[in-house]
Amino acid sequence: MSKALRFEPGNYRFIPSVFQYSAGIAAEDGFEVERVRLHRPLPLTEAFAFVERHLASLGRPSTAFAACELRSPAPFTDQGFTAFNRLYVEALERWGIYRDGVNPVARTNVCPIYDVPDEPVVFAFSYTIPARGPADRPSFVIAGGGEAPEGDGPYRDRTVRYGETHPEALREKVDFVLGEMERRLAALGLSWADAVNPQAYTVYDIGHLLGPCFGSRGALRPGLVWHYARPPVVGLDFEMDVMGPTRTIVA
Repeated sequence: MSKALRFEPGNYRFIPSVFQYSAGIAAEDGFEVERVRLHRPLPLTEAFAFVERHLASLGRPSTAFAACELRSPAPFTDQGFTAFNRLYVEALERWGIYRDGVNPVARTNVCPIYDVPDEPVVFAFSYTIPARGPADRPSFVIAGGGEAPEGDGPYRDRTVRYGETHPEALREKVDFVLGEMERRLAALGLSWADAVNPQAYTVYDIGHLLGPCFGSRGALRPGLVWHYARPPVVGLDFEMDVMGPTRTIVA
């Protein structure tokens, strides 16, 4: 796992990853992460305009944008995912966040089975603000990750137990993703004890894995939100992220 870097214009540090997102962010000293969940998710263009207005109303620059949670109509092919990601980072480049292939913004992008959007939408977003008082805990967002190691080449060649969804295969997938969440937390100096809201995304029954996989690692201490949704790429079956904002606002 790469060492966390500082993104000074946004007042947060991030774990370098692929061009479309970082693996996670955490507020710098003197700042905290605030999250907004949109009661009605907005298409990307409308959502980014909303983000700009919201940050301006707080006296914060666009570079304070630190993480977002997307919902897409259906899983992408590898090629489709790359094309979508290149469009997505255009707004971040315009805001002075995405530069020279480095993207500090953490992201989750999943595909709900019900209430499917007509196009990719923003479900929630996070940003930094000056801390309201002494911090009693860190604030952060760990980006969504599925059961494929980050890297080059087709997802099919990197996916844990590709095409298998029986209980043993699901356990391997879940264990891999939980391990990746722990590596990302550790890269920011964090652990499950700091988590506020872990979230899982799958259409498969993981109930039998809650104790042996999640509970045994301490990942159930804050509870678990299970979204009935698929990861964003064809062939992936399980994804997680870990939320740790100071507070969440519904707008």
